[in-house]
Amino acid sequence: MWAVQFLFQRDFNQNDLAEALDDFWLERKAGPALRTFAEELIRGVEAHKADLDQRIQQLAQHWNVTRMGAVDRNVMRVALFEMLHREDIPPVVSINEAVELAKELSGDESGKFVNGILDRAAKEVSRPTRTVRAVNDPSRTKPAVP
Repeated sequence: MWAVQFLFQRDFNQNDLAEALDDFWLERKAGPALRTFAEELIRGVEAHKADLDQRIQQLAQHWNVTRMGAVDRNVMRVALFEMLHREDIPPVVSINEAVELAKELSGDESGKFVNGILDRAAKEVSRPTRTVRAVNDPSRTKPAVP
């Protein structure tokens, strides 16, 4: 949720990323592991935003990514980033969390919209959707969910 909140704000305020992150965390209580994980997602989405938006645009037939709701757009960016670049998170977990976040932050219709697009994206992912690939990176702080 922290990553989505930050990225939502970032859509409207493109100041320096490091400064924006410092300001963001001043107002929130998050332990070091949660903060590290959220920042990995934030930095990953920022680094791959053009590609993520292009993929979302292709998957969302007849929808322009810039005209989508900012919450939905950022929920999908995070989930798609996880699906494509975080092999320690099963894609099905990314989809389920994204749908729940979209429902909570935007409404039931948003949950359905996000689910439809991410289900299409899952078909393009070249790894099993319910399992985790071993990641030999000790900096990973979020355990995989079975």
